[in-house]
Amino acid sequence: MAIGAYVSAVCTMFFHLPFICSILAGAAAAGVLGFCIGTPTLRLQGDYLAIATLGMGEIIRICILNIPQVGGASGMSGIPTETTFPWLFGCMIVTLFVLKNIINSNQGRACLSVRENAIAAEAMGINTTAFKVFAFTVASMFAGLAGALFSHYFGIAHPSSFTFMRSFDIMTMVVLGGLGSLSGSIVGAVLLTFIAAAMQSYPEYRMIVYALLLIILMLYRPNGIFGDKELASVILSKWKKGGENDGTTAENK
Repeated sequence: MAIGAYVSAVCTMFFHLPFICSILAGAAAAGVLGFCIGTPTLRLQGDYLAIATLGMGEIIRICILNIPQVGGASGMSGIPTETTFPWLFGCMIVTLFVLKNIINSNQGRACLSVRENAIAAEAMGINTTAFKVFAFTVASMFAGLAGALFSHYFGIAHPSSFTFMRSFDIMTMVVLGGLGSLSGSIVGAVLLTFIAAAMQSYPEYRMIVYALLLIILMLYRPNGIFGDKELASVILSKWKKGGENDGTTAENK
């Protein structure tokens, strides 16, 4: 997000590019950096991978802190606030459309097989590292897009806005909604946003509430609210069950 926020802000303020060009540049820069970081780090496994990716995020933040041309520790202010609700909604629709098409493509199915069982996928001839890098690059690109919209919404890009806690917030949204569900991620984001808004007067307790939510989730819904199902399929299955129950009741009568 930090790369997308700063690159888009630089494009808008220094090069006077149109808003759409700036946010696309931010997304592209984040995607390129994600590819460069993912190529060496995604060969790691387990805890080592988590430490490496979190460490790279912190390195990027510290580098930004020490670049005076983009404000250093003071951040960049005076960014035009061009992000509006229609822009946010439009970007969300485009993101969902692209991700849904990727999931249904050959590359997406290969990524899903790597997620489910990397050893079995490799035995079938799938280059697991290449598809991990592909997924990481796509995720980085959309994170950069989110960062670009973020900086043009608040009118400021500050290093403190992109700490580990920001990564934890996003991770909690995804885990809460369901790791394999696009609509679940949206529901998780909405729920967590409402919780954060309700606890604005008690910011010191926010992370405690997040931790309790994750503990309850791991105990009762380890795959998240929706798991790997989409909202539409859940509603459709309930509707079908309701129809079957009505038919059974009618037959019994």
